Amino acid sequence: MSEANIMSTTQAAQPMTDPELEQLCINTIRTLSIDAVQQAQSGHPGTPMALAPLVYTLWNRVMRFDPQDPIWPNRDRFVLSNGHASMLLWSVLHLTKTQAVNAEYERLGEPSVTIEDIRRFRQLGSRAPGHPEYHWASGVEATTGPLGQGVATSVGMAIAQKWLATRYNRPGFEVFNYDIYAVCGDGCMMEGIASEAASLAAHLGLDNLCWVYDNNHITIEGNTRIAFTEDVAARFLGYGWNVLRVGDANDIDRIEHSLAVFKQTKGRPTFIILDTHIGYGSPHKQDTAAAHGEPLGDEEVRLTKQSYGWPENAKFLVPDGVYERFAAGIGMRGMKARKEWTRLFGAYRDMYPENAREIDQMQRRELPTGWDRNLPVFPADSKGVAGRDASGKALNVLAQNIPWFLGGSADLGPSNKTLLTFEGAGDFQANSPGGKNLHFGIREHAMAAVLNGLALSKLRAFGATFFIFSDYARPAIRLSALMELPTILVFTHDAMGDGEDGPTHQPVEQLVSLRAMPGLVTLRPADANEVIEAYRYVMTLRHQPAVLVLSRQPLPTLDRTKYAAATGVARGAYVLADAPGGKPDVILISSGSEVSLAVNAHETLLAEGIRSRVVSMPSWDIFDRQTQEYRDSVLPPAVIARVAVEQASTLGWERYVGSGGRVIGMKTFGSSAPLKELQRKFGFAPELVVAAAKDLLAGA
Repeated sequence: MSEANIMSTTQAAQPMTDPELEQLCINTIRTLSIDAVQQAQSGHPGTPMALAPLVYTLWNRVMRFDPQDPIWPNRDRFVLSNGHASMLLWSVLHLTKTQAVNAEYERLGEPSVTIEDIRRFRQLGSRAPGHPEYHWASGVEATTGPLGQGVATSVGMAIAQKWLATRYNRPGFEVFNYDIYAVCGDGCMMEGIASEAASLAAHLGLDNLCWVYDNNHITIEGNTRIAFTEDVAARFLGYGWNVLRVGDANDIDRIEHSLAVFKQTKGRPTFIILDTHIGYGSPHKQDTAAAHGEPLGDEEVRLTKQSYGWPENAKFLVPDGVYERFAAGIGMRGMKARKEWTRLFGAYRDMYPENAREIDQMQRRELPTGWDRNLPVFPADSKGVAGRDASGKALNVLAQNIPWFLGGSADLGPSNKTLLTFEGAGDFQANSPGGKNLHFGIREHAMAAVLNGLALSKLRAFGATFFIFSDYARPAIRLSALMELPTILVFTHDAMGDGEDGPTHQPVEQLVSLRAMPGLVTLRPADANEVIEAYRYVMTLRHQPAVLVLSRQPLPTLDRTKYAAATGVARGAYVLADAPGGKPDVILISSGSEVSLAVNAHETLLAEGIRSRVVSMPSWDIFDRQTQEYRDSVLPPAVIARVAVEQASTLGWERYVGSGGRVIGMKTFGSSAPLKELQRKFGFAPELVVAAAKDLLAGA
């Protein structure tokens, strides 16, 4: 059906035909978007104007989604990767009367997005913010806005569906058979993360994944010919996608046909190129950059509404028949699909009760009974165990105890020690989608976004690489924190341990940068037993991502009969070794590989009659959440002689050592040399810690 001018009135003289009602719904999405942006004097009207027919078709004709229960497990997923077009989503969530759900997965009996939220688009407290935000409004499957992130996250969702179907589906019981739809634009196509994710999706044959590309040739600076002239269709054919094209974005029958072809395509994902006109219907701004990121202006709004056959002075109008059309479409279809699934799952629960119990626990982000059984305990050993090796042992236990725990590395599994090697672990590939080892290839950014998609699908997932390459993953980690997802990043080669590779591979500023990220738990364990306790802590997180920063080289396994138990990790910092009677004159604070160095210095100080305390501080953020009483018990305010030791940037340590303390850390990049030579060069030696402590005490 092509575009037609439909006079929209609240009282139609004649009953509308189906095509007229559909056009009325499409223009309602358009005008709500136009009005919201105009009232906010901020936003992006052009893309919603262009994509309203697509979103109408996808939601009201195709998707399996029940607005009354927007979190039922087998719903289709919709991801708006070009998140600046958020009014598309707010309009359709309002018009479908999608219901709100709280953080405890309780249905609240109220709309997710009200017309008042839309009137207050981009305003404080509105559930229609500038970009889609997961948790803020039900029906938003992922936080999007940074371009490319949404499509990359959708790959994780598609992997999750394949894995869930392989583990839980049984003959006659397809409890997981949903699809994932992602809408993207030129910006997403230009961002490197989309290329990483598209390549991986094709390799894995994710035929449950459909990307729709808004091909409008316009970005903020103007026509894409100034920077983006590649053949996108050829590129995706090269990846191995099924590529389709719809030449008229207003032809909803053709759009529906292309989506039906996607449903029938097996063995590869589908990429639909939708040729659109940004700012469609605007007499002076259609097909221009002016329609992209600013309001149309009052006069252009009036003229645009005229072109739609819309009452030009009406604002936030939802004409009679629009709510009813969505109720009769996605409302009825979604409710029917959800009720059929609920009946199916009831029978499945009777026949496969253990599987059903797992699914229930997974959906609530719970852990199975005994999830931490058999985690290793490491005996005291001066030669010790590398943090990465202890981590590998923990991962192989946890992945056996928690059925839905899986993950992998960005091509560094043997070095990160993240390979799951127990019998039956398997590799996730196109022909074995039940495997627990994910091979991300050298795609750190896409890896972190895929983890988000897995976590949004309620799987527990980990990804790994060298700590220096956390910079490549950082934007997606930030979204993990924003979405409050319990993803796990395992970063090895944490400091100087990768000595000969030199400063390009020696992280200096990464620790403090991750510690600065709100909502992210960063842990740098001191020995093998601290690694285990770090996992014991992060696995219980339901709404926080975690980063484990681990050593390449062996670290002495501390004698826990002499020093405090590693369970102190759960409080972020703890007194590891103390002066007799627990009244120190000087405190040595450290994390990771430098804790054993601090312990050696402490023993020297004690032998010389200097009352020293060692504080192991694997996590600043966990420690900062403890009570003031506990924090003062670890770092007594009266003890101002404090030395912090860490092979990383010194920035931030002043909050713990105070203005009179000393920080032994990195103020430059590293060098290429064996580890022991680097430690001497940069001052990480017990005698230098002892000297710093003595200097402070002498000054006091």
